[in-house]
Order: sequence, then structure tokens, then C-alpha cells
Amino acid sequence: MLDNETFLTKLYVMIDDFGKFYCPPVVKPGPQAGLSLSEVVTLAVAGQWFWHGSERGFYRYIKNHWLTAFPQLPSREQLNRLMRQYQTTITAFALFMAEQIGREVPYEALDASAVPTRDSKRRGRGWLPGIANYGKSNRLGFYEGVHLLISVTPIGAITGFGFGSASINDFVLAETFLAARASPQPRLSSVGKPALGDYVADKGFSHDVYLTRWRKQYQANVVCSPKRNSKTRRWSKPLNRWLAGIRQIVETVFDKLHNTFRLASERPHDLTGLQTRLAAKIALHNFCIFLNLELGRPPLAFADLIDR
Repeated sequence: MLDNETFLTKLYVMIDDFGKFYCPPVVKPGPQAGLSLSEVVTLAVAGQWFWHGSERGFYRYIKNHWLTAFPQLPSREQLNRLMRQYQTTITAFALFMAEQIGREVPYEALDASAVPTRDSKRRGRGWLPGIANYGKSNRLGFYEGVHLLISVTPIGAITGFGFGSASINDFVLAETFLAARASPQPRLSSVGKPALGDYVADKGFSHDVYLTRWRKQYQANVVCSPKRNSKTRRWSKPLNRWLAGIRQIVETVFDKLHNTFRLASERPHDLTGLQTRLAAKIALHNFCIFLNLELGRPPLAFADLIDR
């Protein structure tokens, strides 16, 4: 267990070391910002714990507890703008932490989850028109928001992520994800690198045409249970249970993102804000796993990692 100050120091040092090697300084016109890149990214990542409640609550926490560490703290609005400015850096740090944890594993679990961005019963176009729309999930029923896809290792490290509108099917979302991994694109850098082994997934990804194309075009072998009405594939109950067991890790990871890092309660008003918060949550998730492994603790034991 770490106290808040030790946790913050370790996070800052890791981000600062990452920034020196992976983020060359960018000279921009105008007065220099009061906070460095490392300080902004540190605050963006550290602010995702559930006990802060919101960006406003986290800002109050900084002023009450960490002001000596950040004496040039700008206004809350300026801090939010700075965090969004470094969205790509936060994303790169999240994937960097996955590499530090280790990706030499036999498989990665691939799955998608509903992320509400607005009450589905409210009228009007909402805050993310053209991005968020209506969809249905087993967890929430009908909702308005986006569909988040992640790929995780057997111990829970998130190696890549991406999202689309709530109405997009799992296999359509995975098509873009795997294609971007096979042919990297700067705009889709959050997907990360291809898995070194197979992918395991649930029945939502079971589509013979897509499974064959992914294997041939992207060298991505996705293993998933056939649907009940499938005429080409049949699996035994023990095989289905085995697959469900090894892919359970991705459900645990989604629980961490939705509850420990409050993804389920976020209500972003713009795309950059959504991208920044999501990247920061995944960066914090991977950093906590890294810390737990360093301390000889279970990888996903986040609840008592910090003594608040």
C-alpha cells in the first residue's frame, strides 16, 4: 500500500522519463505554460480515481492537498484545455505502460462494452452528435453513447483500445481495430500493436466472413464460440466453458474502468474530452498493474493500492 504522495511521485517520475525519450519538446508561440508536459499528464492520469467524483472534485483536491507540488496550478478551465492538448501523449503513455508490463503472452482477450454519454431518454441531439448514438447492451439495455473495444493480456493490461458509435456491431468495430493494428495510422494510434498470439472473444465476434478475412488480411486469428444457429461450426460445452474462463479477464478490466475509474459516470461534451479521459483511465489502469507487480501484489488489486 502506498500513500498518496508516494503514488503521485512514482507516477510523475515514470511519465517524466517517458516524456524525455518519446515526446520531444514542441515550441509554441505565446507565453510558456505554468505546468510542464509531465505535470499535466500526471494530473490527467491521477485524476481518474473514483473517489474524486469529477474533474471539478479533483481540482479541489489538488488545491487542498497538492498545491505545494503544483504551485503554478492554472484555473480549472485552463488545466482542462492543457490536458486535452496532450491527449496523444496520454494515449502513448498508456500503451507504453502496457509494453513495460509485458506483451509476450499466448493470447489477448478482445471485447467491447457500452459507454453511456447521456441519458437515453433526454431530447435533442446531445453533446456528441455524429459520434454518440443509440445502441443496446446486455448490461444497460438501450443507451446513448459509444461502443468501446479493448484488447487485454491475461493479467489485465490494456494493449489497445478504440471506440465507435453505440449502434456499431462488435465485428464491425473489430474490423477497424485489427486493420489499424496491421497497418498503423497516426489517427488511430490508440489501437496499439498487433497481438503476438491469438485473440479470444465472445459470440458477438462470431461471423465466418469476418473471421476468415481477419486471419488472411491482418494475420489476426480470433477464437470465439460459434453462435447457436451456426451451421458451419459446433463446439462442445467444455470447450465453451474453457474459452469463457480465459476471456473472463476482459470483463474484470471493464469493471475497473467503469467503476474504479468512473467511466460509467462520465458525461463528456466533446470528442477530445472523451478521448483524453478514456486514455487517462487506461493509462492509470496499466500504471496500477505495473505498480502492483513491482510491489509483489496481485495485478488488479487496485482497491487498497493507495492509502487515502
